[in-house]
Amino acid sequence: MPNSQKESLFVLIKSLSKSEKRQFKLYVGRFEGNVNSKFLALFTFLEKSQTYDEQAILKKKIVTKQQLSNLKANLYKQILRSLRLNPAQHNIRITIREQLDYATILYNKGLYTQSLKLLDKAKILALEHEEKNVAYEIVELEKVIETQYITRSMSSRADELSAEAKELSIQNALTSKLSNLSLELYGLLLKVGYVKDEKDYEEVTTYFHDRLPKINLEQLGFREKLWLYKAHLWYSFLTQDFLSSYKFSYKWVELFNQAPKMKEIHPVFYLKGNHYLLESLFYIKHEVKFKEVLLQLEHDIEHNIIPQNDNTKVLSFLYVYMNKLNYHFLTGTFSDGLHLVAEVNERIKTFENRIDEHHVMIFYYKIASLYFGAGDNKNCIEYLQKIIRNKSLKVREDLLCFSRILNLVAHYELGLDYHLETQLKSTYKYLLKMDDLHEVQKEVIKFLRGLGNIYPHQIKKAFEALHAKLKPFEDDPYERRAFLYLDILSWLESKIENKPVAEIIHEKAKLLLR
Repeated sequence: MPNSQKESLFVLIKSLSKSEKRQFKLYVGRFEGNVNSKFLALFTFLEKSQTYDEQAILKKKIVTKQQLSNLKANLYKQILRSLRLNPAQHNIRITIREQLDYATILYNKGLYTQSLKLLDKAKILALEHEEKNVAYEIVELEKVIETQYITRSMSSRADELSAEAKELSIQNALTSKLSNLSLELYGLLLKVGYVKDEKDYEEVTTYFHDRLPKINLEQLGFREKLWLYKAHLWYSFLTQDFLSSYKFSYKWVELFNQAPKMKEIHPVFYLKGNHYLLESLFYIKHEVKFKEVLLQLEHDIEHNIIPQNDNTKVLSFLYVYMNKLNYHFLTGTFSDGLHLVAEVNERIKTFENRIDEHHVMIFYYKIASLYFGAGDNKNCIEYLQKIIRNKSLKVREDLLCFSRILNLVAHYELGLDYHLETQLKSTYKYLLKMDDLHEVQKEVIKFLRGLGNIYPHQIKKAFEALHAKLKPFEDDPYERRAFLYLDILSWLESKIENKPVAEIIHEKAKLLLR
């Protein structure tokens, strides 16, 4: 039986709003023969179902087992057609495509003049909104029509269309190169995280510069600049150059501020730009600017400056709540942030069919870190186990690695000595298999393994010794990534000074504000 979480038709139906369901029923009811159609009966049944159950469908005798696959495909197609007619689903890209479709129909009827007029309007609209791929398609159709509909201006018109096609082709090729580079770097970031050593750095740097096309920034349009800034941003993240990531994420957001209409046309890119700007500010520990950008993002969402559809609602949740959690890590106000846990879990459940597993696991790690900072190690371990036990997670090896490290520290804090020994063996075996043992991880594991041989009156000196070993790594370009996931130095300082870890981080945050 197909998993209800994976059954595309069921997920699509469950994503529909009340008005979209009503419109679909009106859409299929336009034709008398559809009222009692099988696909409408299937729609009604699935709409009321809590889970996808093929056996229940067959028991209802809506359709035979042999016909079910075709019926589902037909229903899926009919729902998409209905949604396409819904004004709420319209954006500029659909509008331009619609005009291109209408122009093609007119061309096929031999109404060349009408077709050319429509294409000219669609092309102006496409260029105004940086939709250069469809603009190129429009020019190509114009060329086809002009070869069949001879006008007095044919000679100059041919030159004009040829120049337009050439310019759009060059711009689209540049955008393709930049978007390919951006996507490849982003994929690398998701798979392996930050560069681990000089060899990694040289490989990534060579890869980036070899594929970065030569450009003249002044000649670039909105779209080309956007992909250029994205490519630089992923490269900066990979190499842990967070000042550069701040620079390029700021340029990304400013691009939209200078062209406000693009926020409505490309709300997803605007949301993402703000998220990575916040992430960069978090890494460089700029609390004042972080708070300012987060408040502005929330304002833009609440006042529909960022249009809210099913897609942007999910992304708004992801980016606002991830950064709300980050704000409490930045300021050391862990206990104040605990109310967010229930809100995050509730929204994860609401959007369960639209949030990928990777983002859910990141939320779990942040929640675990929040509990750890608040001194609730039991709940910290509970959320870390959700990540560690996840056998299907294929991305962010660094996330899996530091989940295990934090898990060890939380077990130590709870005094679970037997469990600690078991977790140590499991973690050490896992890290060896990953070939990801850095000095910070080595020293922490070595320390935890030796705790059983340290007398109580020697424990403070042991913490001080570990702190002295780890402190130099804080500014090491390849070792410091450990502290991005787990503030082990603040934890050690809390042990040495006999203060809660939240108090230590909060004091550091106040020093940065001076």
